[in-house]
This record gives sequence, structure tokens and C-alpha cells, in this order.
Amino acid sequence: MDTAPAIAGRLEIVSDAICPWCWIGKRQLDGALALLREEGMTFEIGWLPYQLNPDMPEGGVDRRAYRTEKFGSWERSQELDAQVAEAGRAAGLSFRHDLMARTPNTIEAHRLIRLAGEAGVQHAMVERLFRAYFQEGKDIGDRALLATEGAEAGMPPEAIAAFAGGEDARDEVIGESLALARAGINGVPSFLLDRHLLFSGAMPAERMAAAFRRAVEILRSRAA
Repeated sequence: MDTAPAIAGRLEIVSDAICPWCWIGKRQLDGALALLREEGMTFEIGWLPYQLNPDMPEGGVDRRAYRTEKFGSWERSQELDAQVAEAGRAAGLSFRHDLMARTPNTIEAHRLIRLAGEAGVQHAMVERLFRAYFQEGKDIGDRALLATEGAEAGMPPEAIAAFAGGEDARDEVIGESLALARAGINGVPSFLLDRHLLFSGAMPAERMAAAFRRAVEILRSRAA
């Protein structure tokens, strides 16, 4: 009888829901995982929270005003958006910066992602939030909107109720984000295998697959 291949390890991605390179990195990750599956190598996947803007007001801010102040001009912000959009197109993604009106605080999104992990739909939830923000221009800081996205991603009603009706996972999200920053994570996406930092950045799928393959070999040799 055929048996499923042994899991090679737990692969975790440190990410923020408003990081465009994290969406590109996820698309490349999905390609890398597909390549490795063909070789019989699979991983347990998890997503870890990181806040690029930890001091963002709870309700978020107007994106144009925020980006103008951050980069010195709206024109410079648009130049950077164009660079991201071009990288996204190369990865098969469509960024619609023209639809993005607000820069949100991402605590609520991270809460939802964490609870989605407990419900077994975390990877799909992350993809849904990236698409909601970068392609549909939705405010992913809005709890009601996030609850709808969670339900559509397959989270059960009790998980949605825990998210929408309280503060479940808030302390865990804040604590883990701070712990990762203190551990030296200062850029996202970052990729960890069994809590060993491998690399940061949205490298092409083939290079990701090679990095994961090599990391598995090294960790297995150390354990031997």
C-alpha cells in the first residue's frame, strides 16, 4: 500500500499582511513546494506574525498621506509601487495600488491568521488576505471584513465567533512578533526550517527549492 512521504520539517514564514514582497514570496514558495513534492519532499507549513508598522494607529491611516510622508512625495511612492507591480507581474500576480485607500494596522489580520492555523486553513487564509488587500483594495484592518474573509476561507463558525467577538490570540501575536524582532528578524518574508533562519526575501521558486533541499540535508546530517 502506498504511504505518504515523511514530512521533512516545519517550514515557517515570517510575514506581514501588508508586505507586497510577502505575497510575491508566497507565490514563489508555492512553486518551490510543488517542485519538492515531485521529489517526495513535503513540509508542515506555518505563518508567523511580524508588524512592519507596529506603531500604526488601530484604525489605520490614509495610504496616500502616509506614503507621501514616509517616502517624501507621492510620486516616489508611485515609483516604488510600480517596481512592486512589475515584480508581481513576473510572478503571475496583479497588484492594484490604485484601489488601496488605507494602510491598516495588521494586528487583526494576524489574529485571524493565527486562528486560521488552529482551524487548519492558515495557508489559504494568508493568500486570501494578500489578495484582498493588494488586488481588491480592501481594508484588512476592519474586523467585520476580516471575519467575512475568514468564513470564506473555510474557518468554522466557532473560530469566526472567537475572532469577531473578543481578543483571542492578540497577546500571542504581539508577543511572537516582538520575539521574532528581538531574535534578529528585521525583514520579511523570512523563512525558517525547524526554527532555523534560512533566508529572507522573495527569491525565485527554483532557488527557494534548492535552499530548502540543502537545509534539510544539513539538519539531517546534524541529527545523524
